[in-house]
Amino acid sequence: MQKPDLILIDLDGTLVDSVPDLAKAVDAMMLDIGEQERGENVVRNWVGNGVERLVKRALTQELYAEPEQAKYDQAYPIFYQYYQDYNGKFSRLFDGIAEGLAVLQKQGYALACVTNKAEAFTLPLLEALGILSYFKIVVSGDTTAHKKPHPEPLLHAAKFFNADPHQCLMIGDSQHDVEAARNAGFQVICVTYGYNHGEDIADSKPDGIINSLAELPTLLA
Repeated sequence: MQKPDLILIDLDGTLVDSVPDLAKAVDAMMLDIGEQERGENVVRNWVGNGVERLVKRALTQELYAEPEQAKYDQAYPIFYQYYQDYNGKFSRLFDGIAEGLAVLQKQGYALACVTNKAEAFTLPLLEALGILSYFKIVVSGDTTAHKKPHPEPLLHAAKFFNADPHQCLMIGDSQHDVEAARNAGFQVICVTYGYNHGEDIADSKPDGIINSLAELPTLLA
């Protein structure tokens, strides 16, 4: 593990447990279209690939199935409105996030956030939880033409800092974060908690695994 010039950190499942907000929006959407609520425990296994995919999973109850277009077109605007109302209301930082970010910033690391969540939801959430100021750039799901696991969001952040991708580190919680890092030439460390659809993150073979972001400064030292 090389000491990185840039540390790029995923949002949902890595920094923030946003499932409570998302689940409330999903359940309200389902009731509005005349279907049963899905519940927070089920929604927890669907988060991590953007809200468009989350709505599709709620409609089909499968990870990668496609719903009827008319039903999706009906449901998505309803979800969007509810999520705007709930975003940041019930989410919380995972243990060790505030401590870890403060230490990394004090040690002089360049920090950025990358997520598949749209900017309209990302910035208010980071602001509501008091951690937006740690990041010199936030790359949201609509910042670049492609989302993770495509390398473009990561390379966009590296270019902003004029950093060599091979000297950059991705922190995430899912297989898609590992794939994005590999595709971009980043090193990658994953947290043991988060949203990986019930799979052990060790199976994705990141360069390292931590239980808390608070462990990262010591690991890098």
